[in-house]
Amino acid sequence: MSELARALDAIWSGLVATSPAEAVSVALGLAYSVLAIRRSRWCWVTGGLSSAIMIYLSLTARLPMQAALQVYYVVISVYGWWYWTREEEAQGSLVVSTWPVRKHLVACAAVVLISALTARWLATQTQAAWPFLDSLTTWGSLYATWLQARVKLENWLYWICIDSVLAFLFGAQGLYFVALLSVLYLGFSAVGFIRWLRTYRTPVPAS
Repeated sequence: MSELARALDAIWSGLVATSPAEAVSVALGLAYSVLAIRRSRWCWVTGGLSSAIMIYLSLTARLPMQAALQVYYVVISVYGWWYWTREEEAQGSLVVSTWPVRKHLVACAAVVLISALTARWLATQTQAAWPFLDSLTTWGSLYATWLQARVKLENWLYWICIDSVLAFLFGAQGLYFVALLSVLYLGFSAVGFIRWLRTYRTPVPAS
């Protein structure tokens, strides 16, 4: 059997083995991406519900760190809903903005440093296959989600990088269905950046 055939078979097996709760979580996660691209505050509702389900699934699978990560996503979803609602009521629409380069440099340096420390612990205390990349995508996801909640254009660029690495990681570990989802999210991120960039470049009408 060729590598492509094995990958397709693994993807199909993953689809068949998907539980109803997992399917709902994935569907809500996809809805979150679509709504985020459209700058609809309802993205935070679908994203929060998806993460809430993932908390249960992660605990059931005995993955406490993943459950903790999903708790963060639920909390940031509440914040994102509040912030986007406030901005819409104050300005009439959600305004896309950017951060200075120096802020990104500091934030990226912090993410890399924390990832290196986490990776060292994973390498010595666990059997993690890709400790640094695993850590980097986790901490990078936290940072990118925060930027999205603050309506910063650059969040999509981070997601493009993160989803690319995740697609590689999951594919390398034989998780082809999850890798395919990462590729799908990568596409969403590219579309999101283009859509938000157009909005960012459009002058705000004077009131």
